[in-house]
Parts: sequence; C-alpha cells; structure tokens
Amino acid sequence: MVTQVRSRRLVILGSTGSIGRSTLDVVGALNGTVRVVGLAAGSGWEALARQAHDTGAEYVAIGDESHYDRLRAALPAATTALAGADGLVELVDRARDAADADYTLSAIVGAAGLPATLRAVERGMDIGLANKESLVIAGSILMPLARERGAALLPVDSEHSAIFQCLHSGTHAEVRRLFLTASGGPFRKWSAERIDAATVDEALAHPTWSMGPKITIDSATMMNKALEVVEARWLFDMPVERIEVLVHPESIVHSMVEFVDGSIVAQLGAPDMKTPIQYALTYPARVAGVATSLSWSAARSLNFEPADPQRFPALALGFDAARRGGTCGAVLNAANEVAVELFRAGKIRFGEIGRLTARVLGRHQSIESPTLKQLTAADQWARQELQGCRI
Repeated sequence: MVTQVRSRRLVILGSTGSIGRSTLDVVGALNGTVRVVGLAAGSGWEALARQAHDTGAEYVAIGDESHYDRLRAALPAATTALAGADGLVELVDRARDAADADYTLSAIVGAAGLPATLRAVERGMDIGLANKESLVIAGSILMPLARERGAALLPVDSEHSAIFQCLHSGTHAEVRRLFLTASGGPFRKWSAERIDAATVDEALAHPTWSMGPKITIDSATMMNKALEVVEARWLFDMPVERIEVLVHPESIVHSMVEFVDGSIVAQLGAPDMKTPIQYALTYPARVAGVATSLSWSAARSLNFEPADPQRFPALALGFDAARRGGTCGAVLNAANEVAVELFRAGKIRFGEIGRLTARVLGRHQSIESPTLKQLTAADQWARQELQGCRI
C-alpha cells in the first residue's frame, strides 16, 4: 500500500545555506505537496530575496539587521520582512498564526538556530532537525517539550535519519547499540603532527560530502561526530554507553542499529543530503524525488575502522558531554564555535580547536537540569572562557 504524502506548509530556517538550498530542490520535486510560507537566513539577503520570489513565501527574516532595508526593497510587495534574532522567532509565530505553517525545517548553523527552533516546538509544529546544536545545547528542554506539544522531531542529519529508519525494525528495549558512521574527513590517513598544522583550505576539502564551511571543519576535527553523539543520546533516548562511532570512508552506510539478538540493520544510500531531507518532509511516506540513486552496476567495497582518539581527540568530548549532561552540551558547542571561527580567521592552529575546547569543557562545573536561562549563561561563559584560554 502506498502511503499518501501529507500536505505541508513549511518554514525554512537557514534557507540560503547548503541544507536550505537542498530543501528547496526537494520541495520543487514534490509537486506542490509542500508549500513554502516562511524563509530565514543569516546574512545572504540577495539569495533570500530570490528565494522569496521563487517560492512566493509570505514571510522572510534576515538575522543580520544591517541588511534589512536592502532585503525589504528587493522583496515582492506582499512579502513581510523581519530582521534580527527576534525576527527569526517572530517569523515562526507569524507563519504559524497567519499562514497555517505546520512544519519548520531547522537548518541555521550553531547556537543561533536554537531560539526559533524552540519557538516552533512550543507552537506544536513538526520539526525537520538539521540544526543538531539545538539538541546538543537544550535536549533536556526540547525533548520533553516536543512530547508535551505533540511536535515530531524528524532528523535531517544523514546518520540520525538512518538510525531513525533502522529503529523501525524493533522496539527501544530490543536495541543493543547504535553505530554512527563517520567518513573520517580529509585527514583520515594523516599523522597527528600533520593534522595539527592543517590549513583552512585543507580542512575544507571534504572527500565525500558537500557542506557549509563550519560543518566541514567540524567533520575534519571529528567534532561534528562528537556533537552527533550528544544529539543521538537525546533524540533516541539512548545511554551514551550504547552509542559507538565507526569510520566508514565511502559514506554509503549512513548508520546502523544492533539489536539484542545480534541482528544489525543498516541504512545505505548515496552521500546526498536530499535523501534524508525528503524523508523528513514526507515521513512516513516514501516518494520519488531528486536525490541521487546509488548504483550497484560496478564492484563496490565498504570499509569500516575504529575512530582514532589520538589523532582526533575532539570525538571524546562528545561522549564526555553526553555522560555529564546538564550544561556541558552548551559549553562544548559554544567553545567549538569560537575555536572554529578563530581557526578560519588564521588566529589559531587546526590542532588547537580540539585542545582549547577540551580545556574549556574541563573547567566547566555543570548544572544539572538547567533552565534555558542557565543554558544561555553557560554558552556565554564558554565563549568568553575560550578567548581567555588563548592568553
């Protein structure tokens, strides 16, 4: 039996980034099933204006307020423009109230994506979650709130989408382990000394995935996988002791679940983000779309190896933050965000990203069961502390 695709009225947070653009490609192939009613971006006002014209979105928001006047002038007369961090939250409210939006695709990179994502959950909207940082920072708040408001959190990260699909093969009690796969990034075979001195251009040269610069550098340090460990702990209600990371350089097996009977269920596919984006939008239905189909016409090898914590020490920080809980996820994410910015600006070496982040996390006294205000304070403390670690 073919499952009917549910009609959606969609808000895209982070529409001009890699995930946002791919989402619009997917929406275009769904033959009007999904209608875009709201778009938000950080600073790319020209691309945002073009997207508003192309989609007929009724509401748009730009995070950088300095671009508001130019954006407003470039928009269709009927489109409402908003600006600033508060404007992103207001976008969700207006789209929900006036345009009957029922789904938010959360793809703003970093902690900046949390407030609008939180508001969408508060309003009972289903969430396509590409902004893993929302769960890393505030999983203890978001998950119970989503259950209370009836908001489905549907993973867009390829690894978590894979696990989400594999988990349908059994019950939660029947799961033995979750395996998150990692490509290993551009430095998989490099020595620790060479990794430490890697340049920005080298860190941005990912071998299999096309992503934005922040997540590409996180992939090179394996901090992206560290954050995904914390995300998986919250999203799947899984103790961190039952989450493992495997390096899989082909990026074909997107993740796996082992059940108590020894069976391992895996999800395979081409390394194309349009596949998990589309599944998050059409779930529980599966439909033909624009994603790349994996070819089996030629011989293919699939390889797996353990991650090396000596060369990629950032990975252990995710397990540490997930075990400690509380405000540790907020601190881990904030410190890493600042460290990546400093590296991209040429102010620290590549190897210092993980070392400085570890130093900040090690100094943090975690608060159990934190409020949103306490999480925000921990985020700000970590940003200031990391700057201080450089002195």
